Amino acid sequence: MKVVIPVTLLSIFLLLYLNFRRITETVIVMLSVPFALVGGVWLMWFLGYNLSVAVAVGFIALAGVAAETGVIMLIYLDHAWEAIKAKCRAEGRTPNVGDLYEAVMEGAVERVRPKMMTVVAIMAGLLPIMWGTGTGSEVMSRIAAPMVGGMVSSTVLTLAVIPAIYALVKQWRIKRGMEK
Repeated sequence: MKVVIPVTLLSIFLLLYLNFRRITETVIVMLSVPFALVGGVWLMWFLGYNLSVAVAVGFIALAGVAAETGVIMLIYLDHAWEAIKAKCRAEGRTPNVGDLYEAVMEGAVERVRPKMMTVVAIMAGLLPIMWGTGTGSEVMSRIAAPMVGGMVSSTVLTLAVIPAIYALVKQWRIKRGMEK
């Protein structure tokens, strides 16, 4: 696990960087991983589970899902921001912070339904595994528990924190004249 977990996180970071070609967007998405892990840790504590290989596998899977939902949120935010910038160019003016906030709200609102569908689908698949009894259920519940808890905290992060960080980064770029 000392090797697998850092290699997994490094692989996620590298793939995100290759996708976005910017460190800031990559870091914004990588912030979703610790927030998702917090929910997984809380549920593990609540259920009284100890750290094991099965739990670590659940956390690795959660890191991948959290990064995926963060990427989708960032894509929605980028599309909304690009649309607002195109509208501003058509009007013959440069985009300002108010335009940015409008784009962030629009992009985040467009993402609520897909995020909730993702969370509900994952929870619907994992809750029966987590509550199941029988052969192998002890191991499977320890794999499912971090993902169930992490999806709850990841939802809050993806819908609230990522748009706020995105707005702060883009606002800083607008003030520096780097965003046009």
